[in-house]
Amino acid sequence: MSGFNLLHLVTKSQPVALKACGLPSGTRRSKKTWPVTFPQDELKKRLTPMQYHVTQERGTESAFAGEYAHSKEEGTYNCIVCGTPLFPSDKKFDSGSGWPAFSDLVKEESITITDDFSYGMHRVETSCSQCGAHLGHLFDDGPRPTGKRYCINSASLGFQSKKAPASAEAAGGGAHLQQE
Repeated sequence: MSGFNLLHLVTKSQPVALKACGLPSGTRRSKKTWPVTFPQDELKKRLTPMQYHVTQERGTESAFAGEYAHSKEEGTYNCIVCGTPLFPSDKKFDSGSGWPAFSDLVKEESITITDDFSYGMHRVETSCSQCGAHLGHLFDDGPRPTGKRYCINSASLGFQSKKAPASAEAAGGGAHLQQE
């Protein structure tokens, strides 16, 4: 039933039978058990307020303000919460949107995609497949050959430079992993 028809029935004081459509209204993902979990108090201590807001509260940083929006350094972008490798730097491109954009993943299993019906529109949310941290959204207006644009918040990413040796801090906190 369309919004107009529903409004018409309600304003005419007729009873309206609503049924669940199976789509999460206003939510971005269902309750899911993630392979890696962290206590919220630990995350609040370890992450900056912006990182926490983006990854745990499904926030968005301001366009063109993120640390990696203009970065061209070679390496790998990882989940800031658990350190999972997500995007190779050679798949990063300037989309003009103000957020880091990637055309492909390190591996397909790196992220989980979910329908996002917030703000009265449909988008595809991207989350870390290991810890469930919100990353950003996926759009189908990227460059060939994939045609994908992973529009990702810098605050959800850590970076491991190809030049620097691997460290837990650079990888996005991998030393804090807790398996359940």
